[in-house]
Amino acid sequence: VQLQASGGGLAQAGGSLTLSCAASGLTGDTYILAWFRQAPGKERDFLAASDWNGGGIFYAESLAGRFVISTDNAKNMVYLQMNNLKPEDTAVYYCAARYGVTSSMWAYEYAYWGQGTQVTVSS
Repeated sequence: VQLQASGGGLAQAGGSLTLSCAASGLTGDTYILAWFRQAPGKERDFLAASDWNGGGIFYAESLAGRFVISTDNAKNMVYLQMNNLKPEDTAVYYCAARYGVTSSMWAYEYAYWGQGTQVTVSS
């Protein structure tokens, strides 16, 4: 299994970015895909999760609807659209996958991780 996150970069506060995650080796539909982020000196925080068919979606409450997770099962891609970015969104963003049908917000329940992509939001 390999997850490859991309799309990070520098953004202005109030702007938008879309992260992509290319997944390979996830045989079948029984996987949950998720996004997490980790700021320097902080723990890895859950952002959003979805199954391959766009079901079971839920978000961290702290996002207040600013981020949207989506999947393209045919292309084995997972996306995170981030809107109204804030300086506190600055972090390394990770995509992750776990086998199963139940979304989870707990990092330890995800067996597969991408390498992370840096997002920096300037004020």
